[in-house]
Amino acid sequence: SKVLVITEDWCGDAMMNVPILKHISETLNLEVRVFHRDENTDLIDQYLTNGTARSIPIFVFLNDDYEQQTVWGPRARQVQHFVDEARSNVPAKDDPTFEDKSAEAHTIMMNRYKTDSQLWKYVYDSILDKLIIK
Repeated sequence: SKVLVITEDWCGDAMMNVPILKHISETLNLEVRVFHRDENTDLIDQYLTNGTARSIPIFVFLNDDYEQQTVWGPRARQVQHFVDEARSNVPAKDDPTFEDKSAEAHTIMMNRYKTDSQLWKYVYDSILDKLIIK
């Protein structure tokens, strides 16, 4: 089996999720190919989040005939909940405190992404859950 990864180096979610995928792919002997979102907009546009957002990372799992089996990303459900919570105090973009509050939320998220092994476990379980044929 194969995994097509759509990502960028600057992405916080990718910083947390891609190493977890790497661990899973080594364990399951999956072949991984990485594509950069901004150089492959035709590719990411096939996997938009909510039909509009070029959110990353996206992991596309393929069989040996390159047929899509399942898609995962950009976040585990529990991580999305944490992100929504972290951003809940960020005001609208036209608010004068938007930049500061947005940066503050981003810092909180990145610190948790780097240190919270429970978030890592959520991602690990979420990816494996996608791979288990229901």
